[in-house]
Amino acid sequence: MTTVLDSTAVGDVVAGPAAGVRGRLWRLRPADVRDVAISASAEILRLEAIRVAAVDELALNPDEQVLCYRGVGRWLAANTMLQNAAGNKIAALGAALRGFPDIAAQFEAGDLSLDHAAIIVAFCESPPKGMPTTALPSCMKTLLAAASGVEATTIKLRYAIAVLERIFESDDTPPGEDDDLNVLRISPTLNGRVAIKGDFDALTGEMLLSALSKLSMPTPAADGTPDQRSAAKRTADAFTELIRRYLDNAVTGVDGGQRPHVNVHITAKDLAEHRECATTRSAPDVDEPDLEDLDVGYMPWMGPLSVSRTRMLACDCMLSTVLMDGNGAPLDATPHKRLVTAEQRTALIARDKGCAFPNCDAVPAWCDAHHIQPWSVGGLTVMDNLTLLCRNHHRLIHSTSGFRGIWEIKMGDDHKPWFIPPSGIDPKQRRRRSTTRQGPVHRD
Repeated sequence: MTTVLDSTAVGDVVAGPAAGVRGRLWRLRPADVRDVAISASAEILRLEAIRVAAVDELALNPDEQVLCYRGVGRWLAANTMLQNAAGNKIAALGAALRGFPDIAAQFEAGDLSLDHAAIIVAFCESPPKGMPTTALPSCMKTLLAAASGVEATTIKLRYAIAVLERIFESDDTPPGEDDDLNVLRISPTLNGRVAIKGDFDALTGEMLLSALSKLSMPTPAADGTPDQRSAAKRTADAFTELIRRYLDNAVTGVDGGQRPHVNVHITAKDLAEHRECATTRSAPDVDEPDLEDLDVGYMPWMGPLSVSRTRMLACDCMLSTVLMDGNGAPLDATPHKRLVTAEQRTALIARDKGCAFPNCDAVPAWCDAHHIQPWSVGGLTVMDNLTLLCRNHHRLIHSTSGFRGIWEIKMGDDHKPWFIPPSGIDPKQRRRRSTTRQGPVHRD
């Protein structure tokens, strides 16, 4: 029997009122409900672009009602359920897009989110000081490509920006790494509690998230009952435990003996290259910036870190070396052990940077090393037979009924894991890999 998507019912749900929508969705098949979610998301992008344009038009031609407020963003917040900060962000983006019609066009076409549009506009408004004006169009094109489509992620876009900042390297500290901008507000509340709000640079954020990672993981009860705490509650408990451990240790004055474990990955060539060496290279091709030949530092939690800050950290660190081939895949020659060694796990983290399953953003601390061909049937513990998978995807591949064998994992010619989806997800079964933390991926 052939199943036909009920596009009429889907369209009615998306265009209809939200009141009673759950009852209408209950009558649809899962495939139809998936289409509703995707169609609604596209509609939100379309309406977001219309709202930004309308707010900007009011900024240019305000009437008496708008003039009663300190800016069109505040007028929007006062007449909707938005807060002032959100209204001002929409107004600021609308004003900024006037000077960048290419960004506006992609945003209005529904191929660029509001947040990513704001990030690209911010880069274009304040480009690296070493970047010539003639390079801006090609850099903008590069960033728009990184932010385009359903595979676009903020980490991917930030990575592209970090590489561009390196191409046109200057002595200025990137805003994301400027610790002079750090703030932390701790305020007792009227009901006897404490409210905390902060904003930190990437390195401080990496240290904080690394310190909280193990302490905030779900912990089943002794009888195996799953941890019922929310993610926010687990993080709060972990923060409390972190403070308690610090105070317990501070009483004795004992140093832990090691620097905080902040892991930064970078190629040896890029780490060793000094600014003096960089100046001897030929001038960058400003017409087509080459993002493939250059690398920047990368932190498991916070993502890209500039080369200059990475080199500073390398002055006082424990350095681990992972041998890579020309494709950036680790080399390995220890096939006769079932368990992954510490060195192999370090190499896996350097290659996969977290869960390798497509579109998963789980960091290495939450991942297991998975044998692509099981050890029990002769699979060797070598890099070409290993990949990092988060507990959720590892469990799905190994044990969930109806899932095993649906997704196939194969090691590509680049010695990196590729995932082949079932025909029900992609009839052409095109191979794919995680692009959450990396640049564009070429598929078959």
